[in-house]
Amino acid sequence: MKKMFGFLRIRKEEKGLVIAFVLISLFLHACCIWCFSDSFLKESIENGGVFYSQFHVSGYDPITYAVVTHWGTTYQVFRHPLLAFFVYPLFLLNNGLIALTGYNLVQFLLAGILLVCNVYSVLFLYRIFREIIGVLRKDAIILTFLFYGFAHIIVASIVPDHFTVSMCLLLMALYLSGSYMRKGKEWTIPQTVILFVVTAGITLSNGVKIYIDALFTNGIRFFRPKYLLLAVILPAALLWGFANWEYYVYVQPKEKEQKRAAIKKQQMAKQQAYKAFMDTTSITNPKEKEAAFTKMYRLQQKKEAKERWNSMHKGLPIKGKSIFLRWTDITTPRWDSMVENLFGESIMLHQDELLGDTLRNRPLIVVYRWWICYAVEAVLVILSLVGIWFGRKSRFLWLTLAGFAFDMVIHLRLGFGLNEVYIMASHWAFVMPICIAYSVLAASRYNVMTLCRYNVVRILLILITVFLWLYNGSLLVSYLLGGAF
Repeated sequence: MKKMFGFLRIRKEEKGLVIAFVLISLFLHACCIWCFSDSFLKESIENGGVFYSQFHVSGYDPITYAVVTHWGTTYQVFRHPLLAFFVYPLFLLNNGLIALTGYNLVQFLLAGILLVCNVYSVLFLYRIFREIIGVLRKDAIILTFLFYGFAHIIVASIVPDHFTVSMCLLLMALYLSGSYMRKGKEWTIPQTVILFVVTAGITLSNGVKIYIDALFTNGIRFFRPKYLLLAVILPAALLWGFANWEYYVYVQPKEKEQKRAAIKKQQMAKQQAYKAFMDTTSITNPKEKEAAFTKMYRLQQKKEAKERWNSMHKGLPIKGKSIFLRWTDITTPRWDSMVENLFGESIMLHQDELLGDTLRNRPLIVVYRWWICYAVEAVLVILSLVGIWFGRKSRFLWLTLAGFAFDMVIHLRLGFGLNEVYIMASHWAFVMPICIAYSVLAASRYNVMTLCRYNVVRILLILITVFLWLYNGSLLVSYLLGGAF
C-alpha cells in the first residue's frame, strides 16, 4: 500500500512550492467564500434555488453546491455519470454540519476538496517538468507558476465545478504514464480500470484520455485480447450501461413531468393568444380566422425560439437524434473563438464583460482593450509550437498532444462547448507549458549562443508569468471583492 501510493508523498524540494500555492489558494478561496457567503451560509436543506440565482462566475455551474446541500442526480448523466454519487458522502457530512451548526458549510467543504486537488495538480505538473522532461528546478517552478497564472486555471481552482478535480486526475495519469515510460513499465488492468472509472465517471470524455495514456504507455500490448476486453471494453460498456440506468431511473421521470408542465403552460398561452386574436381581428370568415391565427402563432413561436437560442449564444447542432449531436455546434465562428476564447480567455480574462456568462448576457466574442494581450497569447502559442519541434522525438510529448488533439476535435471540429470553451481549459491548457518546457530544455543545452537564447526565453517566461498573475489575479479579486451581482 505504501509503495502503491508513495507518489502522493510531498518531497522535500516540493514543500516550498506547495506552501506558496496553498497560501495563494487560501486567499482566493476566502475571496470566493466571502463574495457569496451571505446567501449560501443560510441555504437550508428545505430551501433551494439560491445557488443558481446568485452564483455568476463565467459559465461555471454551482450544481455541486446544490447537490451537496440537497442531493439528486442533477448533473447531465451522460456527461457526468458518477459525479452525483462521488459527492454523496459530502452531502451526508454537510447535512450533519447543518444540523449541528445551523449553517450551510458547503463552500468550505468544497474549498477543502479543491485545495487538495490543486496542490496535487501543482505537484504532478512540477514533476512532469523535472522528472519526465528534465528541465532545471528553477525552470520547472517558473513553468508551474506560468500555468497557474492562466485565467481559467485560477478561476476553476476556486469555483464549485468539476474541472479542477478532472485536471488533477488527468495530470496524475500523465505523470504516471511518463514515469512508466522511463522505467519500461506498463499500465496494469486494475490501474486502467480504476483510473478510467473515476475519470470518466466525473467527465465521460476525459475517460478517453486514460485510454490514450494507456495506449502510448503499453504500446502494442494495449491490444492484447485480455487487456482490451477487461481494461477497455468491459469498463466502458458497464459505465455506459450505468449512465443509461441512471437516466431512466432518476432523470427521465423528472423530464416527463417537466414536459407535461411545459405543454400545459404552452396550451394556456395559446388559449390566451387565441382569445386576444379573435377579439381584435377584423376578419369575419371563421375558417379564414382560424387559418390566420394558426399562421400567426406558428411564426411567433419560431421567432421566440430563435430569439431564445440566439440570446444563449448556442450555435446550430448537427442534425440527428443522438444525444451527443445535440451538444455539437456548426455555426459558431472558429477563428474568432480560437483567438478570443480558446487561446484568449483561457489564458487572460477580458476586462469587458468580466467573467460574464454567454448563456446569460456575455457576447460570444469579446475583444481585448490592449495589444499586449494578443502579444502574450501569440508568444505562448509560438513557444508551444517551437517546443513541439524540439520535442518531436519524445513519446511522452506525443502522448500529451494526442489528448490535446482529442479536445480540439470535440471543441473546434464538433463545436462541443465552443460558446464557452475557456471554462474547459483545465482539461487541456497544461499542454502549453509542457510544450514550452521542451523549448526551455532545448535552449539550455549545447553552446554559449544557445545559453544566451536560454536566458532570453527564461526572462520572457518570467515576465509573462508576472503579467498573467497581476492581470488575471487583480481582475478576479476585484470581481469577487467588488461584488459579482
